[in-house]
Amino acid sequence: MKAIHKSGKRKTSIAKATLNQGKGTVRINSKLLENHTPEIAKMKIMEPLLLAGDQIKGFNISVSVNGGGWSSQADASRLAIARCLVETNKNLKKKFLDYDRHLLVADTRRKETCKPNDSKARAKRQKSYR
Repeated sequence: MKAIHKSGKRKTSIAKATLNQGKGTVRINSKLLENHTPEIAKMKIMEPLLLAGDQIKGFNISVSVNGGGWSSQADASRLAIARCLVETNKNLKKKFLDYDRHLLVADTRRKETCKPNDSKARAKRQKSYR
């Protein structure tokens, strides 16, 4: 089987996942997923793996992710991993979409830019009439 390469994006984070034949190890930036911190990010990344179940036992997944913060990096990694798993087994697509659409479809929301002559995106300066 050839290696499968997929990418995922969230805000400014970009994750590139590679899926190969192997023993079922998952590495994020060359560190094992078990050692990944914070715990909530690790749980987020594990969602597609738990949904796939025993189907990931024969594959090694390696993810390189950079940019953004830990939360958007976790979302980008999760997206890339889910896309790789769907490539190996098309039956997982419906399962992933029913669980959470953002496992396969990127979340395109971005931070709103600050307006000119103001320090915030939406809140305007109050006018004083006194």
